Amino acid sequence: MTNCPPLHQLLPHESPMILVDDLIDVGKKHVHCRVAISRYCLYFDLETQSIPAYFGIEFMAQTVAGWSGFHAWKNGKDAPIGFLLGCRRYHSECNAFQEHDILDIHAEQIMENNGMAVFDCKIICHEQIVASSQLNAFVPSKSQLEQMQLDNNNRKNA
Repeated sequence: MTNCPPLHQLLPHESPMILVDDLIDVGKKHVHCRVAISRYCLYFDLETQSIPAYFGIEFMAQTVAGWSGFHAWKNGKDAPIGFLLGCRRYHSECNAFQEHDILDIHAEQIMENNGMAVFDCKIICHEQIVASSQLNAFVPSKSQLEQMQLDNNNRKNA
């Protein structure tokens, strides 16, 4: 893979909210990240020795954010702020990801239009697809983001 900074530098998140461990591969329309499930993961349940499978949605979203951050980095820009607008057809073959599971999260951009994008995502563990979904995301332009912040401030002051 192309030499790039660590994943935490490509995400608009801060610890402890970075849940994805490594950026494995990234291309023009695809990305592959990895998560190692351990007792040190945020939200790890010591009683069940697992993380609920619904966290797969966040793993997918952070993988997509890593893709976006990588492409921004390649162009000399900071990781952009993006929004997860929706998740379609999230399906998991399990109720939880178990301690010691290694999750490979893959996302492929299937559509993009003016900052709105759709990604097909899947999580693979033990060479089997254990979760899949389609994510809708939006990266606003600088002017759109400034307008959102202004509108929010106006609502607070009203």
